[in-house]
Amino acid sequence: MSGVPAPSGRWSDLRTRILSAIFMVSVGAVEIWLGGTAFAALVIVLTALMVWELATITAPLRRRTPVTLAVATGGALAAALVLRSEVAVLFLVAPTLMLVLTPRRDRRLAGGYALAIMLAGYGLVTLRQEAGTIAILWLVAVVVASDVLGYFAGRLLGGPKFWERISPKKTWSGTAAGWIGAGLVGLAFWQAGYGGWPLVPLSMLVAFAGQMGDILESWVKRRAGVKDASRLIPGHGGVLDRFDALIGAVVLVMLLQLVFPVTPMIGGPG
Repeated sequence: MSGVPAPSGRWSDLRTRILSAIFMVSVGAVEIWLGGTAFAALVIVLTALMVWELATITAPLRRRTPVTLAVATGGALAAALVLRSEVAVLFLVAPTLMLVLTPRRDRRLAGGYALAIMLAGYGLVTLRQEAGTIAILWLVAVVVASDVLGYFAGRLLGGPKFWERISPKKTWSGTAAGWIGAGLVGLAFWQAGYGGWPLVPLSMLVAFAGQMGDILESWVKRRAGVKDASRLIPGHGGVLDRFDALIGAVVLVMLLQLVFPVTPMIGGPG
């Protein structure tokens, strides 16, 4: 029976990726707009799922431990968001301690990555509350633009690998395209009246941090001998596979906040 020809190898997952992305963008847009408890709840769930995936791939034979860690992660992040004090740090490092103290491969690497996940979750909710909707939209737009342009440029242009030993598919052409895409996002927000020209280089720097987050997750998976963190998201693998870049981007914004105020450059409460 005749039918539509199967897509070529490098585009074979495109349709599934697009459908999954549309669903995720729709849910994310509603939650970002709602803010408050609804947005915090989504971030807590995603954070717990990412730690579950991390625990699973670093200790695949310990099936109960990842579930326990996921529940503990969700509770710890919720407690940290409620306390908002020095004590909150103890809850943010709790999943790291649990990963380091349970038998698994690369315990220190897994523990450090878990801390980055927790900081990103905490930072996203804090950023939404303190800087408003525009700040989250800018951050997500930077990461998405970098990822999308990098995806298409890497497959269309190819060329030398960015870091072949850790991330075989990532090319310099895709990486550079990601920086350009992020810069254009910063330019668009600047022209729309949010922030000044420094938003352009800042967007490119945040995109680079996102790419490093992607490479870090690739490193963890390669050491664990897995292709995807899980199969929770059709066409994208796991939650970590989809949000690894956002982790790097949010952590960088939080670190920059310690040096100089970043959020006033983007927008106010909304």
